[in-house]
Amino acid sequence: MKIAILGYGTVGKGLVEMIDSNKGKRNIEIASILVRDKNKYKSSKYEHLITEDIEEVFNKEFDILVELIGGLNPAYKYIKRALESKINVVTANKDMLAEYGDKLVKIAKENNVSLRFEASVGGGIPVLKPLIESLEGNLIESMYAILNGTTNYILSKMYDENLSYEEVLKEAQELGFAEANPESDVQGYDAARKLSILSTLAYDRRVYWKDFYLEGISNIDRKDIYYAKKLGCKIKLVGQSKLNDKKVSGFVRPVLVDNNSLLSRIDNEYNIVVFNVDSVGEVSFVGKGAGKEPTGSAAYADVIDIFDKRVCNIDSFTKEKIEVEKIINHNCEALLRFKSPKKDKIIELINDCVYEHEVIDSNEEELAVMVSVDSEHEINNVLCFINNKGYCKECTRLIIII
Repeated sequence: MKIAILGYGTVGKGLVEMIDSNKGKRNIEIASILVRDKNKYKSSKYEHLITEDIEEVFNKEFDILVELIGGLNPAYKYIKRALESKINVVTANKDMLAEYGDKLVKIAKENNVSLRFEASVGGGIPVLKPLIESLEGNLIESMYAILNGTTNYILSKMYDENLSYEEVLKEAQELGFAEANPESDVQGYDAARKLSILSTLAYDRRVYWKDFYLEGISNIDRKDIYYAKKLGCKIKLVGQSKLNDKKVSGFVRPVLVDNNSLLSRIDNEYNIVVFNVDSVGEVSFVGKGAGKEPTGSAAYADVIDIFDKRVCNIDSFTKEKIEVEKIINHNCEALLRFKSPKKDKIIELINDCVYEHEVIDSNEEELAVMVSVDSEHEINNVLCFINNKGYCKECTRLIIII
């Protein structure tokens, strides 16, 4: 069994350690390892296999290419080349699958090779394989998930230690939990890409990640945390999608979750994925969503599946893209915050537009109101009226779910 590995960072090292620790069970030979700067690996056990030249990788004989470099380019080019050369591929690259999954699945099928990507969603949580295999034949009606460890860590620390977003982000970057440029995590892009992969497989139609409603956590402040505690809730960045006839509704956004809910107990780097299934009800998967051992373990499992010729059906990526509705079209509650408000005018307008509401906090600096509405359209209309009339300097909302 021969594999070539592209990338020898955190996940690459985790995979190699899994290979070494399982030598007695599986004899997997590493043909080569591609890195950006081989001078960093002079003392490595596998120094003799490390190269900066992709041509040197493809000139070796191997059965599986394991792509762990991330990003769109040159990863897409390398994977496409491998599949077209009838080489099986394992990848942890959710960015590329969310963008080019349809093209790569088609190429793999045309060349009768496997493309596996368990490590792309949920780190070490085995969620894609159960979704594709164990739940086959069931109708997945909806799902909700916490899919990004960086944002979950930040929100957990803000809640537990009463720190500002900026303070926790800086600490997370120093500890290596957040990238120097954290945009993909904190703006919700990473979670949306993972949600699109899950939704595509669950609903058997291609769901494009940019079609979801996207909102990140960078505007969450201490006052949001204060209100969350007052309401018996936590704030989580949640991805949710639901199949509605010929459409999918979905979002990735910070929401308020009740302290008694399952989501509220998922803290720090942990992830959760929950499917609502017609025949078995609610099925949940919880575990570490990133890191050397968890993600390396998922990549290793994919390698073994290919060697054991366990084939999975991922044709959903090649099917027609389904329309995604961004607005919550059912009963929901939300916390509305108005800064520098004209309180009487805002409350009067809310009285006219919203049947159920409760003032949570009211002072010269801020007005906070809980509203219960038939759909998010009502919230949008209220906020639009208030903005147009100049009744506040700024307004924000947090939807309550679960």
